[in-house]
Amino acid sequence: MPSKEPKAYDGKHITVTYDVGRCLHAAECVHGLPEVFDSGRRPWVQPDAADPERVAEVIRRCPSGALQYRLSEGPAEQPDRPTTTVVRSPVGQLILRGELSVTTPEGVRNETRVVLCACGVSRNQPYCDHSGPCGSD
Repeated sequence: MPSKEPKAYDGKHITVTYDVGRCLHAAECVHGLPEVFDSGRRPWVQPDAADPERVAEVIRRCPSGALQYRLSEGPAEQPDRPTTTVVRSPVGQLILRGELSVTTPEGVRNETRVVLCACGVSRNQPYCDHSGPCGSD
């Protein structure tokens, strides 16, 4: 099940995008800023409910990159430096941060954060979708 186009939530000073197909429910967003990210509310993202810099800081905690941002008065999210950090999770997922080029069935995507499937079972290749053993917690 490939990802659909990410959903954009426009605020006055920040736009938040959400790619449901990449979300692994790490809950960094809802724990970090529940006034902005509330899965029980529609729309579930309220970008103007907190300072845009704080929203951006919490989004950068999202390990899968399902959440991204663009500040109105600045560039899109910048990748971590050094260029790449690679960590294998205890269940085998590959967690990468940095200036990344990821080849997908739809073509190459420039990314800043991803969780890649290491078991080959994900229906959202190359991203992990928790459907195989590497997505089990």
